[in-house]
Amino acid sequence: MIRVGRIDEVRAKVAEARGKGLRIAFVPTMGNLHPGHMSLIDEARRQGDYVVASIFVNPLQFGANEDLDSYPRTLEADQAQLAAKGCDLLFAPTVEEMYPGGAGLQTQVDVPELGRQHCGASRPGHFRGVATVVTKLFGIVQPDVAIFGCKDFQQLAVIRALTRDLSLPVTIVGAPTARNEAGLALSSRNGYLSAEEFEIAPALYRTLEETRRAIEAGESDYPALQARANAALQNAGFTPDYFHICRQDDLQPAEVADRKLVILAAAKLGGARLIDNLAFERP
Repeated sequence: MIRVGRIDEVRAKVAEARGKGLRIAFVPTMGNLHPGHMSLIDEARRQGDYVVASIFVNPLQFGANEDLDSYPRTLEADQAQLAAKGCDLLFAPTVEEMYPGGAGLQTQVDVPELGRQHCGASRPGHFRGVATVVTKLFGIVQPDVAIFGCKDFQQLAVIRALTRDLSLPVTIVGAPTARNEAGLALSSRNGYLSAEEFEIAPALYRTLEETRRAIEAGESDYPALQARANAALQNAGFTPDYFHICRQDDLQPAEVADRKLVILAAAKLGGARLIDNLAFERP
């Protein structure tokens, strides 16, 4: 695997691979890689011939009181994991390389309807930062296909929308959420959990599953189900942020007639803010 830090270096390597007729698959990350990320690399291998990964902790998607400075940066260990998985090219730029005019001074990309609800309401500007950096990375790498985890369902929806709306020639693939044996979605922020909190954390996914089963059994008072789920999370030791039963296509509140649903949830547990979701079709 080759590691580069400059935009011109990435473009040269990708152009060389494309000149050989290879299909370019791309996995953007913020590093501190875990087995969930490695599953994305596996999917990229299935989707393409030449796999590019990026590691960039994007300042635009962090709020003023969020964990930008403390976000774990483990570049050397990440590089070793990617090489062992068969990644071909790692792009690990500096902030100055990505934002030469300063992180607050450049054009930004916004997907307002999808990006300002749910996590976007709790983290104003977060998805604008995500949309901006993903658009930049797509312009730099120019992949044929890009792989994102389904753990952040809203992020995936935002990326699909910007790709469609800006007519970007990239196929977006959502890979299944990787979980531990207890059901906890794998996340870099799980490292903020204490041993006791790590045992509590799977209750978030269990609450999603309990709500899904209730809906499949015929319950249709969604506000009541959401209130019940929030109370269950609070009793388990979480500080709930939101628990929303939505339509899959636009993430608006679901109505009784809707069939394709997704339950989106976020809650704080100790020093970690955990997110999860469950998409399904109501019978």
